[in-house]
Amino acid sequence: MSGAPPRRAKRPAKRPAGGTAEASTAAYVERILALSAEERADLLRGLSAPQRRALNDAWFLWAHPGQLAPPGDWRVWLIRAGRGFGKTRAGAEWVSEIARSMPGARIALVGATIDDVRRVMVEGESGLVSVARVDEPVDYRRAAGEIVFASGARAAIFSAANPEVLRGPEHHAAWCDELAKWRYGDAAWDNLMLGMRLGDNPRVLVTTTPRPIALMRRVMALGGLVQTVGRTQDNPHLPDTFLAALEEAYGGTRLARQEIAGELIEEAEGALWRRAQFDACRVAAAPALTRTIVAVDPPAGTDSGRGDACGIVAVGLGRDGRGYVLEDASVSGLSPEGWAQAVAACAARHGADRVIAEKNQGGKMVESVLLAADAGLPLRLVHAGTGKVARAEPVSILYERGRVSHVGAFPELETELCGLVVGGGYQGPGRSPDRADALVWALGELMIAKRRTARVRPT
Repeated sequence: MSGAPPRRAKRPAKRPAGGTAEASTAAYVERILALSAEERADLLRGLSAPQRRALNDAWFLWAHPGQLAPPGDWRVWLIRAGRGFGKTRAGAEWVSEIARSMPGARIALVGATIDDVRRVMVEGESGLVSVARVDEPVDYRRAAGEIVFASGARAAIFSAANPEVLRGPEHHAAWCDELAKWRYGDAAWDNLMLGMRLGDNPRVLVTTTPRPIALMRRVMALGGLVQTVGRTQDNPHLPDTFLAALEEAYGGTRLARQEIAGELIEEAEGALWRRAQFDACRVAAAPALTRTIVAVDPPAGTDSGRGDACGIVAVGLGRDGRGYVLEDASVSGLSPEGWAQAVAACAARHGADRVIAEKNQGGKMVESVLLAADAGLPLRLVHAGTGKVARAEPVSILYERGRVSHVGAFPELETELCGLVVGGGYQGPGRSPDRADALVWALGELMIAKRRTARVRPT
């Protein structure tokens, strides 16, 4: 937060001891939070600029837990979180506290570029200049690339794009922002860390939205690391309308998981699918379809208590000749009768012309439970003569050629597809890629088996 109180009532992350000026401020804020939204707005509009600034300076009241430095003897604090989490404000307040408590401290401010450091970490709405308290002014010497705090502490600006400038300077503390964007990240990080040797306990704060780069993995594997993980939604000061718009526009996508949920999304080496492919092929709706297929990868055995998944995926062939993934209707932990009913319901929803079911697991049992759920089910049993990955490879080529679209987002299905690796391995979640196998059966029947049949000509 910067410049405005929170949008909804929220208790302080920690309460100061009584009998102090901070305690008086805390009591006043508590009274404000007890008012209705309209009453709070009226009251805050009536405050003078210094009064509003005094409230904003009460960081201990407005901070959410993910923005407060963790206790203990740590060397590196990593805030790995989505956009809007409040990483910049947390970094600026942490540096300000270092300067306040360590007169004469030497602090490094490192960003992807000099412009990024100036624009976000120093001059931004939640940067060091903005969060400086009225009684602790900072002297921002832009041309010299440094900030001089009221205590005499100094913060110098560095660019990770020029790692050599970090060779030599020594620091008590450092704030590194958007590590995943650093162009020469490893060299810049190494030079910085070799200079973290002033004082008894030099510390580094890293604030970043994650990307699966080597430097991110290095930092996450460090000894003495503490990590704060958070989502955009964890910031209670963001408007509900903004959060709703994010969910509507990006919910379930790779972009949302990385940039909003703050997940570090790894790609398996040699994976047949990459997450970027799904976002590139995602559409809001399918066109007119000429054929629809539901494919089923039944769970192994009949024990409903095992929690095995039954992969159920519906796909359609558009009049444009493209394949469209319509629904991931997979279920877990159900009896044969339960998952058979889920298959029948999915086929009915999409008016399926054909239901493809793998018969390797259960044979006649698969056929009997599916027909018991719907005697009119247009069912065909198929036998898996090759492994899952071997069957998946020609389907992955359809994606590479831009011939398949996903109608919406299917996070669990897409994660399983990304776990299928060239050479026959599976490195995704769960014991088996049941959802992915159902999709492979469906698109194989819809777009590959048809082509093979067309090539056969009578002599």
